[in-house]
Amino acid sequence: MKLKEIYKYIVSDYTRYYGNGGGKSKVLAMKVILRALSRRNHCYTYSFWFRLASWRNPFYYLARIKHYTFSRKWGIQIPAGTKIGYGFYIGHGVGIVINGGTVIGNNCNISQFLSIGTNKRTPATIGDNVYIGPNVCIVEDVNIGNNVTIGAGAVVTKDIPDNATAAGVPARVLNYDNPGIYVARRYNCE
Repeated sequence: MKLKEIYKYIVSDYTRYYGNGGGKSKVLAMKVILRALSRRNHCYTYSFWFRLASWRNPFYYLARIKHYTFSRKWGIQIPAGTKIGYGFYIGHGVGIVINGGTVIGNNCNISQFLSIGTNKRTPATIGDNVYIGPNVCIVEDVNIGNNVTIGAGAVVTKDIPDNATAAGVPARVLNYDNPGIYVARRYNCE
């Protein structure tokens, strides 16, 4: 993947955290880089280095070191190379463990103490515009649809259809009234 494409992912994440996605490209590039280097928001800083560490580029080796360091420091375990779409947002970055084979769509929010895992080789697939609350466990080969909200403390063991709100242990669909209500500032990459 080219550096321009990686930059597009980074800007989409920046837009989810801070808004300000428009403007002159040189000014925006400086804002994006300075915010990541300042480490004021450790979730955005982690996201920045995760994106750079995921694909070969001129900053690849530095990014791998930074990604590893911040993973250990903040307790966010997302392997470089995990397929995550545009506009990824980490609400509170602590205690997050995501299997490297997981596929996450565009404009997804995750919260603290999230665990997405598998004992087999088939981890979860998460659609676009999904909000995952704190303390959620997503187990095995689960498909989560688009515009889904998963409530705090849920244990997801079965598929969740599009436009649903789910919660509980095990997670059950509660309603289809206000799906994706917590996903704000969607970023269009096209």
